[in-house]
Amino acid sequence: MKDDLSRQILKIVNNSNAPLETKEIHEKIRIDLGEVSRSKLMYRLSNLRAEGEIQGKYVGSGKGVWIWYKSEVSE
Repeated sequence: MKDDLSRQILKIVNNSNAPLETKEIHEKIRIDLGEVSRSKLMYRLSNLRAEGEIQGKYVGSGKGVWIWYKSEVSE
């Protein structure tokens, strides 16, 4: 069962034709749902990735960034 945050993340990622950074998703979520902590967002993104709903990849060295994109399976 998905909560509002998870549903909104899926909507944003699946409607995008390009991979999105966590920061971009966070900005869009804040517009739609109000303030959401980055920790909570990363937790939901990681769970959706583990469930195969979206794909995620860590890029860069050091602090780096995560990029998120739609899963081939969920289409």
